[in-house]
Amino acid sequence: MDNNNIFFGFRIVEDLQKIDRDIQRSELKYHQKRVLVSKEFTFDAAHHLHCYEGKCKNLHGHTYKVVFGISGFPDEIGIVIDFGELKEIWKEEIEIYLDHRYLNETLPKMNTTAENMVVWIFEKMEKAIEKRRNKYNGARVEFVRLYETPTSYAEARREWMELS
Repeated sequence: MDNNNIFFGFRIVEDLQKIDRDIQRSELKYHQKRVLVSKEFTFDAAHHLHCYEGKCKNLHGHTYKVVFGISGFPDEIGIVIDFGELKEIWKEEIEIYLDHRYLNETLPKMNTTAENMVVWIFEKMEKAIEKRRNKYNGARVEFVRLYETPTSYAEARREWMELS
């Protein structure tokens, strides 16, 4: 190795690995195991709770954080689901009902608790993945976690949803 290409302990790569020269297409998929990928999103929204005695009966807002866990089998190049496509699903099919909205108006008739909302979000993502089933190899929603505050969240898991 040429020491002229080492700066501050890091080597400068000058000859990038090339497909069909340094790695074969059949080597891109390393394994055939189910893998979980995760992506987080945030949104700001207002809501209030019905039949609740406490501060949350009044109109108020949160900066929510949603964490998705999607599992599946890698495709021929080693990807379960592209993170950019998860973002596209979020933006086009879920966030439009949530971000900068009055949740009591935009969600189905429900008390807008984190427990109710996380199941609705799980179902929306599950339907979106199902529509694209032939594109993703066995992809499915494993969990959705909805943070109402940085230290408080509700979670829906596939195994719990299937028991209902």
